[in-house]
Amino acid sequence: MPNLLVNETSPYLLQHAHNPVDWRPWGPDAFAQAQADDKPVLVSIGYAACHWCHVMERESFENEETARLMNDLLVCVKVDREERPDVDGIYMSAVQQMHGHGGWPLNVFLLPDGRPFYGGTYFPPADRAGMPSWTKVVAAVADAYRNRRDAALENARALTDALQAASGAQASGGGANDAMLTEAASALAALHDAEHGGFGGAPKFPQAMALEFLLHRYDRAGGEDALEVVESSLAAMHNGGIYDHLGGGFARYSTDNFWLVPHFEKMLYDNALLAPLYLKAFQTTGGARRREAAEETLAYLLRDLRHPGGGFFSSQDADSEGVEGKFYVWTPAEIEAALGAEDARLFRRYYGVGVHGNFEGRSILHVRDSADAAARDLGTDAAELLERLAPMRRALLAERAKRVPPATDDKVLTAWNGMALRALAEAAFALDRPDLREAAERNAEFLLRELRPAGRLLRAWKDGQARHLAYLEDYALLVNGLLSLHTATFAHHWLHEAQALTDEMLALFWDDAAGAFYDVGADHERLIVRPRDLTDNATPSGGSAAAEALLRMAALTGDDSLEEKADRLIGSVAQIAARYPLGFGNWLRVTERRLAPPLEIVVVGDPSADGTRALLAPLRERLPSFAFVGLAPGEPAPFPTPLLEGRANADAPAAYVCRKFVCGLPATDPAALAAQLSAP
Repeated sequence: MPNLLVNETSPYLLQHAHNPVDWRPWGPDAFAQAQADDKPVLVSIGYAACHWCHVMERESFENEETARLMNDLLVCVKVDREERPDVDGIYMSAVQQMHGHGGWPLNVFLLPDGRPFYGGTYFPPADRAGMPSWTKVVAAVADAYRNRRDAALENARALTDALQAASGAQASGGGANDAMLTEAASALAALHDAEHGGFGGAPKFPQAMALEFLLHRYDRAGGEDALEVVESSLAAMHNGGIYDHLGGGFARYSTDNFWLVPHFEKMLYDNALLAPLYLKAFQTTGGARRREAAEETLAYLLRDLRHPGGGFFSSQDADSEGVEGKFYVWTPAEIEAALGAEDARLFRRYYGVGVHGNFEGRSILHVRDSADAAARDLGTDAAELLERLAPMRRALLAERAKRVPPATDDKVLTAWNGMALRALAEAAFALDRPDLREAAERNAEFLLRELRPAGRLLRAWKDGQARHLAYLEDYALLVNGLLSLHTATFAHHWLHEAQALTDEMLALFWDDAAGAFYDVGADHERLIVRPRDLTDNATPSGGSAAAEALLRMAALTGDDSLEEKADRLIGSVAQIAARYPLGFGNWLRVTERRLAPPLEIVVVGDPSADGTRALLAPLRERLPSFAFVGLAPGEPAPFPTPLLEGRANADAPAAYVCRKFVCGLPATDPAALAAQLSAP
């Protein structure tokens, strides 16, 4: 018999719908049942691509005896952390308060009023390596609730007080300035692994936001150290096994220092952050390999994660047929069977496929060294080798497609799609690729149609159903994506949608007394705290994304109140961001943008006309840190702003370079525009 999760749409929850555990979705019914039965509530939180979530399910939640114990002693609730980041964030913070660390699966025990009193992450089915078994934990928690209620209540009180204090606290101010950005860049350089790229040791995460901050910092202030950190890290990740050398895209993280062995799950958000990072590195250095990584990563999103309607799915699993990484690894015999002996010899040398393998007897593809070195070993030319490898990669990708693929979490999340929208739009503009522009437009149309069915933006969509009120990050990241889409299309529709969402974001989430945003709206269900998370984690925090959205809207509309709010936000975290830059990567990038000299661009022209496309060339080569408005000839201004006064009837194509709404003479050819852009 299925449990109550069978009525949900989340793939993660549906994975547990046939467990013998009497799982319930998060909601008032579960807590009312706990109150009636006088039982503690287990809230077990994970996500569809989580490897250890699958392990614990197989070991414990599918076990009849374990399930019987859980059903007898607890009211059991399953939560998809990607659908409900508010619930996940609150109870992750509680577990971190208890143990100093967290992770997924997250298993937290609550009083019937929702306050946590104990929790942890993965627990094994039997005592192992100092960890108690899951059944021991369940029995001990239930015993404490029944027989030591005062201690459980005191734990709940202390944890909830700490959570409420953290939610209400604001980072110390001190203001944003170039000195704190220099401090942050120096701190990142000190954390950089000069030998292998990236930051720190295993497990190694891409840290796309921190690297993008350094790239923007180099672009404005120079400093070869910053560029070296970025370039060495991007090269190491792209060459390593964390990158899918056949299908494009990056895995979640590397389990070693060398970027060789990944945790094979692929997340939309990682790739939506890494594709524009590699693109911006290409714009900065002209390196063809950086462009290749960006375009192949976007191709992966379009091929494997796109819904036919235009939205993007959330992730792909690490496991295939119950084995981690099975879909991605190769033996020499498999490669030779697909390519033939001679091509296999070349391919194996370049992509590091040895006789014994580098992962459980099979091989993760990776680039061992330079094309020049491989070509010397193989007695050929580097350019010729790379040219010959391209069809081999396509052949092996086609061969791999015959395997059982990893499961795809096919829910569409607004925030993550907002990042993908921005990545596609920025690439469409920078590379002048109409196909990417069309994909971005379809994505935006999908989000605004399917995730806003009754006016209020929602968080998640699957199989025609949109659910859960959107969070701050959903609004802010979608606004940023729409603004980038306007740059790629000149269409004012996207500006109007961005403005409407900005107004709604301020009405729902802004706390004027604190000068900050809450993560959940004023119309959200009441939780034990109203969360406000300042730090950038795997994705930009809602606050940092909102600060950027406000700055961008202020530059377009001339609304000083938006800029003032953004400055309050940035100033509140500036000093802590400088000291702990890996936790504030997007804040630092937004701060760098705020402190850079203002630059606004107005282009009048038909974006599809050859003359306009040629005129835009100098802008395509720059990092997208400028405000941009495109106007078709004779088109009225989308906003009443001094930036656009008198532009509607300008000769086309023409570009105006403005600094704080003071504009120069129109540039009508690329050379003139480039000269104005480079002027101090």
